[in-house]
Amino acid sequence: MLAILGGVFILGVALGVTFSSTTNITPENVASIQYIDQKVPNAEICQAYGASATVMDTRTFVTFKPFSVFISQPIMQPGCVIRLNNVGILQKRKLVDSEQVRECRQRLNTFGYTGDLEKGPSINCLYQSDSDKNRFLDQSGSGTLPREADNF
Repeated sequence: MLAILGGVFILGVALGVTFSSTTNITPENVASIQYIDQKVPNAEICQAYGASATVMDTRTFVTFKPFSVFISQPIMQPGCVIRLNNVGILQKRKLVDSEQVRECRQRLNTFGYTGDLEKGPSINCLYQSDSDKNRFLDQSGSGTLPREADNF
């Protein structure tokens, strides 16, 4: 019985390795964080001063007579979230001014961008949502992330 279970385990590991090594990573099939890290604009700056992200732009339309909600198809693109203590990198490049930084930091927010920093990026003040509301983190048996991993 133990030999059968061992054989099934070995077969499962072999199949897992086979499937994972034959996965084709393309824009249609983003299968790894490394792929996203490589596609982010100014990847070196993003990794040094923030974290890569997938940015989704969508529009929501609400009608009241009759009440209904319509959502446009999202546009997905690579972006970067700058850590709060590294916002100065955007100021040094004159991409945000001191007033924008003051207003954004006043609410304990940070900045994120899409597009190349050298070619007119789109920069926004971002609010970090509470990790308490993230249901993916509430799984039994999973390890907890250190609190500093949540803070930008």
